[in-house]
Amino acid sequence: MARPTTYQAYRRTTGPLPLTIEKVTENIPSSLDADEVLIRIHAVSLNFRDVAMLDGRYPLPFMERGIPASDCAAEVVEIGSGVTDFKVGDRVINTIDLNNTTDEDEETPLALGGEVEGVLSQFAVFKEKHLLHMPAHLSWEEVSSLSLSYYVHIIYRDVHTPASPPPHVGTGGVSTTALLLCLAAGIHPIITSSSDTKLSALLHKLALSSSTTATIDSISTINYRTHPAWEAEAKRLTGGRGVDIVLNNAGPTSLAQDVEALAPRRGVVSVVGFLGGLEGGGGMD
Repeated sequence: MARPTTYQAYRRTTGPLPLTIEKVTENIPSSLDADEVLIRIHAVSLNFRDVAMLDGRYPLPFMERGIPASDCAAEVVEIGSGVTDFKVGDRVINTIDLNNTTDEDEETPLALGGEVEGVLSQFAVFKEKHLLHMPAHLSWEEVSSLSLSYYVHIIYRDVHTPASPPPHVGTGGVSTTALLLCLAAGIHPIITSSSDTKLSALLHKLALSSSTTATIDSISTINYRTHPAWEAEAKRLTGGRGVDIVLNNAGPTSLAQDVEALAPRRGVVSVVGFLGGLEGGGGMD
């Protein structure tokens, strides 16, 4: 098959909000640097940040007319002369932060689909260090949803045993990944939602999943609509101890309750989103 010279992609428009996206034709580089890999993208997943950039809710700078999306699953179609970890035909997944690829890196984040071009396109070029081999048992679509949610791994650095008070998570993509990590580690999580239907559906799906070894009996749930003081319910569920970790997708609006739900002297609130906006501190001074 001849090497393609162009490909289709989507770019953000400019003008008054809300923005939209439009299809464009891009050129594939005629050659690769020694450490570069050309990939054909098979699946892309969208995240809240992709929408927030279009409707004015994204709190960070991003490229004007940039290519959106940060998560993809792809196939290697060409490699640079110095690439050793991949070969043509390999199935790969990308990292998101191009400046920080290990726990030891402490550079200013540089995230795909925001400050740099994203992956809502047919082809893309990555540095070798920014790609990983796909798990063989997962589909393109399944793998394409993993890149952003992998960031939840940082919240488990100091959680080692099932005896620790459980983490508190929600039901979104990042939160569900955290939930699965809890189950794999033998940790009993508490999940929250505004909908009993959503909580029941998630538990039902987990019960049917062959990849989930723990039973749904190890998971506690809280509907924060029917339990507005959900932090008190979280403490009740932990025998008054509180939780080790709160994975906060809402932003500052719930911080006061997040802190109140923590176990004393050891709890951590990990703020990983801004679904509730950036105004206010949830009652914190």
